Amino acid sequence: MSSTNIKIFDTTLRDGEQVPGCKLNTQQKLVIAKQLDVLGVDVIEAGFPVSSPGDFESVSKISKLVKNATVCGLTRAVKNDIEVAAEALQYAKTPRIHTGIGTSDFHINFKFNTSRKDIIQRAFKAVQYAKSFVEDVEFYAEDAGRTDNEYLAKVCEAAIKAGATVLNIPDTTGYCLPSEYGAKIKYLKENVKGIDKAILSCHCHNDLGLATANAIEGVIYGARQIECTINGIGERAGNTALEEVVMVLKQHPYLNMDTNINTSKLYATSQLVSENMGIYTQPNKAIVGANAFAHSSGIHQDGMIKNRNTYEIINPKDVGVTKSAIVLTARSGRAALAYRAKNVGYNLTKLQLDVIYNSFLRIADTKKVVLDNDLHQIIESSKLYNEIKAVS
Repeated sequence: MSSTNIKIFDTTLRDGEQVPGCKLNTQQKLVIAKQLDVLGVDVIEAGFPVSSPGDFESVSKISKLVKNATVCGLTRAVKNDIEVAAEALQYAKTPRIHTGIGTSDFHINFKFNTSRKDIIQRAFKAVQYAKSFVEDVEFYAEDAGRTDNEYLAKVCEAAIKAGATVLNIPDTTGYCLPSEYGAKIKYLKENVKGIDKAILSCHCHNDLGLATANAIEGVIYGARQIECTINGIGERAGNTALEEVVMVLKQHPYLNMDTNINTSKLYATSQLVSENMGIYTQPNKAIVGANAFAHSSGIHQDGMIKNRNTYEIINPKDVGVTKSAIVLTARSGRAALAYRAKNVGYNLTKLQLDVIYNSFLRIADTKKVVLDNDLHQIIESSKLYNEIKAVS
């Protein structure tokens, strides 16, 4: 497989903002949109313009602000939705309308109470109408993950005939296994007439914790765009995490795929989104969590001190983190204690280390983490302190 660029479609400001209690105002959206543009995302889904005056205003102002990325607005397969989106996007340097409809039998029978044939007709008309406003039209087949492949292919063919440039294949409920999602993308790539005229896009949800795995499997089998959010925020259990898929592709060069993302800005972007949305990022979150580059086990710490590659596959500086952390706990060994002691100004001999280590363990058993101030107190209260000072 030749080297291939994977487009990153960021929907933090649309799907990501659908987390209950995390509504952003227009100014906050502008701040995040500007950072996403600097980060290097290819598409910013700025909002759902018809949903509220505030969303319309945000999409309109983001369209004026963004210098590099395509600015996208979401719609239903409804004429008024499309008209409102087109109006909101009129100032965008490169606008995209993202329109679509549910395609699974669950949606057809219970949400729309209609027929498969009618859904195809609605899909065609929506894309065709959106195409009258902008050149770049993305079509989403909602709940494609639970749509049978043969019918899904027919819907996709209709969207392409109507002028769709991108086909979004959402695993809306996060139900698919990676093998199932990959097979779905492969089937569409091989069976949809005119597929060479459109880009297949992965939009995966994390209900079963498989969003990142599904998105990666999707691009392996032919998708060339991943829809994702910063920190994986979004409806229910969230969306594919942008920082995860970007670093998976970066760290596995044999896949011959890469993105336009400036990865050194990932951590700062994560922090910005977390602060503005008021969402606490779990410490063990991959790539951007507080513990992503922290080591507390003695065995791990010893390996890290000798060579970072023993327990880290990513250089923290690559994602904007200053350095790895050796965290002192009751599980830490002598190597970690000596390393941290040296960092705060003490060069301990083997004998001194043995004495200090016993005192350290007594403190570590009563505290979750031994901090630098604690380390100073432990060493300064030692009977060997004068000797330690002399060799520091």
